[in-house]
Amino acid sequence: IVTGTLSQSDKAFDGSGNTQSIPRYSKNELQALFEFGATSWLTLMLAPSLQHVGIAAPLEATRSGLGYTDIGARVRLGGGDSWVVSAQTTVRVPGTFDKSNPAAIGYTDPEVDVRALFGYGFKAGAWPAFVDVQVAQRFRLGGPPDEFRADVTLGVRPQDKWLVLLQSFNVISEGAGSAPFFPSYSYSKLQLSAVYSLTPQLSLQLGGYTTYW
Repeated sequence: IVTGTLSQSDKAFDGSGNTQSIPRYSKNELQALFEFGATSWLTLMLAPSLQHVGIAAPLEATRSGLGYTDIGARVRLGGGDSWVVSAQTTVRVPGTFDKSNPAAIGYTDPEVDVRALFGYGFKAGAWPAFVDVQVAQRFRLGGPPDEFRADVTLGVRPQDKWLVLLQSFNVISEGAGSAPFFPSYSYSKLQLSAVYSLTPQLSLQLGGYTTYW
């Protein structure tokens, strides 16, 4: 799965959850996810990425190159005709260790992501549908604090070739890290996208997301 994401903002949330103006921040990222079914219960994963981060004046900082590369595995713990439970661990290797560049902040330290996953398939009226719930503990080395993460995906297939996805991504820091990763923080993103199947092997997806809280 190859994903390109373009994001930009000139607003940030303050400690009270209100928006305030900031120097324009933009991030363009390209990620490739490779998954290999080693056995009926074990999936191996590799996800390298490229990124470009730019921050406008007065910082005037940019950074281009490798982003995080995720290396890990997912284990099927149980399941039935319409549900499955899995556990997954990934090691996240940063593409840069340059802490002096403001555009690299947050991308310079190794991380380990441990998560539990639950999937359930059902019918939404006459439409096939599914829900995917993931809860994770992310251990972050260096200055950033550890994080609790919860991701939820609802998928509905109104036609054979179309899949509509509504996704929520939520992060809560576990305390505050060292400078500049303080005070503690939390944020939530909402993403809506549609997937069209060109062939049984090839699909195209287009969508958008916003950090709404």
